Amino acid sequence: MMKGLFTPITYLRRQIYTEIAKIAWEGRDPEEVDDIPYKVIDGEMAKYRGSVFHERAIVAARTRLGLGLNRESDNENKRLSKGVKDAVVTHSIIEEPLVNVIPFACVACEDSKHIVTERCKKCIAHPCMIVCPVNAIEMGKDRAIIDKEKCIDCGRCKDACPYSAIVKRDRPCKESCGADAIYSDEYGRAKIDYDKCVSCGMCIVSCPFAAITDKSNIFQLVLALKREEKVHAIIAPSFVGQFGPLATPGKIVKAIKELGFTEVVEVAYGADVTAKHEAEIFTDIVPEKQPFLGTSCCPSWTLTVEKFYPELYDYVSESSTPMVETAKLIRKRSPEGKIVFIGPCVSKKIEAMDEKVRPYVDFVITYEELAAIFVAGNIDVTEVEEDENDELMDASGPGRGFAYATGVAAAVKSSIEIYNEGVEVKTHSANGVADCRKMLALAKAGRLDGYLIEGMGCPGGCVGGAGVLLPVNRAKREVDNFVKASEYKTVFDNPQIED
Repeated sequence: MMKGLFTPITYLRRQIYTEIAKIAWEGRDPEEVDDIPYKVIDGEMAKYRGSVFHERAIVAARTRLGLGLNRESDNENKRLSKGVKDAVVTHSIIEEPLVNVIPFACVACEDSKHIVTERCKKCIAHPCMIVCPVNAIEMGKDRAIIDKEKCIDCGRCKDACPYSAIVKRDRPCKESCGADAIYSDEYGRAKIDYDKCVSCGMCIVSCPFAAITDKSNIFQLVLALKREEKVHAIIAPSFVGQFGPLATPGKIVKAIKELGFTEVVEVAYGADVTAKHEAEIFTDIVPEKQPFLGTSCCPSWTLTVEKFYPELYDYVSESSTPMVETAKLIRKRSPEGKIVFIGPCVSKKIEAMDEKVRPYVDFVITYEELAAIFVAGNIDVTEVEEDENDELMDASGPGRGFAYATGVAAAVKSSIEIYNEGVEVKTHSANGVADCRKMLALAKAGRLDGYLIEGMGCPGGCVGGAGVLLPVNRAKREVDNFVKASEYKTVFDNPQIED
């Protein structure tokens, strides 16, 4: 997992987003997107692939998706700018599929296989050979050898080796996909099964060849800002620290306003509302009317329930997510304004497509996309002069804690126990889609009856989302400090949620 590391892929992504944003910011002809592959991959020599032309073709495909447009078929000969006028609007044009594999960028990594490493000592016991059910292992000159034609990848040799010399290797995108939605096409290239995909984006940040990407609203959002439409920003609590140690929360808020946003509101305010509501629901229906209650804040989690355990879907809270609750607050006072969610999450883009959410949320962008808009707008966050009015005080500490694994359950649990003095609520949490599926299996078996269960699609929670700029542990520490900085120590201390 390369999430939070600044790699050449990170640099390429940001270059593409920045060039897209600049065209909108500077009011240039949209057909200038044709120049982006040559700006990102300049010169005559390839930097990352065997051919500079191959590199530019990949940049062109990523640019088209970065404009929010669908990827063109590889069998059609079209300019990058073909149909770009459809993107020149100030509303979202993203439609499914959100996450896309660029086939000619994929190097057709091998699927699951077991390999013998140099740690092998050719031991006399050779337990790997003994336990293999298909006699696929023999001793070679330097180490044990696995016959791939016979091997069934059962893993028994790996478990038996006293030197841990046998390891399992899988294609990175497939290994990171907890939904088992990655498979191979007829050429061995990665392909996504959208009936299983929950749009968590882990495959995007795991592919070492930048062959997978999501669509973006960045072009349409910048156009709205440049046309001086009223645009409101709602920002997830994991934003703290994302733009470097010198970029304080106040500086980040001020920088967002300097881009032309009307205001910046904490999404953790909506987390307070959600926690209060889910505490009420849990108190009313568990266990009398249903066996357990699942939290509702993560779209990838709720999609996991819907796609893999549909019989449990009714047990997920009916509460709106913090994003939607916050947007509803703003929509009341700004019926015609645009509302933009800024956060770590790719699947929020899927959530924003829902017909129930569209009236409230117009755009979703990640921190990475926001960073590109700052560059396009010539804003250095660390150099911005903050003032007292730019401090956020919209949310409680527990609401801000929604940003990391177990934080949602903790906020709802404490709220339930405030409601019902003397009651102790049992909770169970899972983060990462694979672990969420395991937790759902326990719930289906009746082993979590009476529990509040929290699911988060990304390892580590929202601080581990596909759109973050920091490693998970550092992001968690930053949010911890942000939690402690709130003057509201419980959800009920926040006076705004009473309305």
